[in-house]
Amino acid sequence: MPSTTLVDEFEHYSAWRDALYVRVEALRDWLTSQQLDDGESDLRLAQTLARLQEDTLNVAFVAEFSRGKSELINAIFFSDYRQRVLPSSAGRTTMCPTELYYDPRRRASLRLLPIETKTREGSITDFKRDPDAWIEYPLDLDSAADMSATLMRLADTMPVDADTAESYGLINPADEETARALAQDGSIAIPRWRHALINFPHPLLKQGLVILDTPGLNAIGTEPELTLSMLPNAHAVLFLLAADTGVTRSDIEIWRQHIAPIHGASRARLVVMNKIDGLWDELKSDAEIDAEITKQVGSSATLLDLPASQIYPVSAQKALVAKVRHDDALLEKTRLPELEAALSQELIPCKQALVADSTRSVVQDVIVRSTELLETRLATIQDQVEELGNLRGKNRNVIEHMMVQANADKEQFERGLEQFNALRSVFATQVDALRRHLGMQTIRDEVKNTRTAMEKSRFSAGLRESMASFFGLLNGNLDASTEIVREIRAMMTAMYQKFSDEHGLGMVNPPEHSLVKYRREMARLERIFDERFNTLFSMLTAGQHQLTQRFFETLASKVVQVFEIANSETETWLKALIAPMETQVREHKIQLKRRLDSVSRIHAATETLDDRIAELDAAMHNVADQIDQLARVNGRIVEALDDTLGGDTRYARTA
Repeated sequence: MPSTTLVDEFEHYSAWRDALYVRVEALRDWLTSQQLDDGESDLRLAQTLARLQEDTLNVAFVAEFSRGKSELINAIFFSDYRQRVLPSSAGRTTMCPTELYYDPRRRASLRLLPIETKTREGSITDFKRDPDAWIEYPLDLDSAADMSATLMRLADTMPVDADTAESYGLINPADEETARALAQDGSIAIPRWRHALINFPHPLLKQGLVILDTPGLNAIGTEPELTLSMLPNAHAVLFLLAADTGVTRSDIEIWRQHIAPIHGASRARLVVMNKIDGLWDELKSDAEIDAEITKQVGSSATLLDLPASQIYPVSAQKALVAKVRHDDALLEKTRLPELEAALSQELIPCKQALVADSTRSVVQDVIVRSTELLETRLATIQDQVEELGNLRGKNRNVIEHMMVQANADKEQFERGLEQFNALRSVFATQVDALRRHLGMQTIRDEVKNTRTAMEKSRFSAGLRESMASFFGLLNGNLDASTEIVREIRAMMTAMYQKFSDEHGLGMVNPPEHSLVKYRREMARLERIFDERFNTLFSMLTAGQHQLTQRFFETLASKVVQVFEIANSETETWLKALIAPMETQVREHKIQLKRRLDSVSRIHAATETLDDRIAELDAAMHNVADQIDQLARVNGRIVEALDDTLGGDTRYARTA
């Protein structure tokens, strides 16, 4: 039986994710049909379903030019397509960072962002929201030759003078190699495109695979967004070396500056030594060839300060040939299956665990809340049945006394509601204060003020002070927000306890909320600023305007994104904090009214005592049945969450 490949594992993962989606959707629909949904639960389930539907698996390939990234991508993911999806030939091919994905809302196409946009404000993410900024070429899926010709535009370059190249941040005129290139005719070839997006309806891409191809140190160094966001957000980073060149100085620079520092953020980080077929010498034995490969791996491991076990020697070009021709012997010789196995073991299970954990957390909260509501409802009905059962054989005075007691309970609860409404007023005031610290307008004002201060500064020290002040103010906002979050939760905990003690409502432990991860992300961004921007070298080799622009196209843009997520998650937490109280208050109010109506009707002799008890018994059985149904719905979700990958495709879209 053939071994499971990364492609197989990803297909199994997609089937698992689809099954989970169906079962979470069934929970949401069941809650709606039973009128047990509330705004907050419905919102959280909708967000979970959206995340499952839009879930992606991001794999980044990083290397200098001519290391064989495109061929490795073709060999791992697209051999079944029987053609090279990405162009791969001798010399430089992909000249700009390229994302390969599928969006069903757009036609199959290659979209290219002109290099000239480097002189405009805005990050790559910003430009993705501006369709007019891109040049689009449709992909003819019926013609492999035409599609290949279109994708060759990724290799486009254009000659520019030194001033233009420097304004784009692509060269350092003091560099010896650059100076030699310019000395010939005063021009230098640069990439024509800044970024590329390939929308391609390949089955794996349709299932959520996203591939990022980053060509060389120059592309990474001049697009800090790659370092700040794209690479850290990748679920796996594959760093390619070439067996025929060994580990070059630029390889080491890419590894140390851009890959090694993100080890904690990336789920899998592997080094691939490609082109080992260059070591296949027919005059040498297999043992001699293996020894040469082992020697190359050991040397590379020493230079990168890695254990040799983390470096995978392969031949991507021969592996693609082997897969297309179904040549198992050649495929084994290329060693690609070993790399695929490592990716399968590190990448897919970690990705599944992340999705399962986030889904389980939301589902458990919703299930617990709904179960508590039903159990409270059941207990209330049981109390009413017991109360009415005790009336059998009692005189009218006893019933009147019960009416008085029911009215008294109702009045006491209404006084409690006044306290609850007062609490909501305090809650609203604290929420307003929290929003002032985390609100997006506050962040955008800070960005604007810092930009103005930087533009007015004439010295590098002033630029450093402006940037440091920017981080200081935002960290202060996070600290103040953390204190308000603590106060809000303490206040709500006390109110839940009070209503539980005085009115018998179920005790709910308000959910925790922490802004620590956003502080960590801010610390990471500040550290990158210190390392990449706030250095004497940066101040001396980049003009003030260029430095200011680059800072706000990358760091400030990423900071705004961090606060957008913090703001969104905090708003969700605030709803989760007060929604259970509102639901319980509403439910208790309804049950008190039903209790009073019940006793009143019996007092007025509008129905017999036995009829009302029978009616409550039926309601009690209905609620008990709802609890059982909810447990079964939850059990199906737990079954899907606990399912392990490895070929089990029993879950279908109609599960």
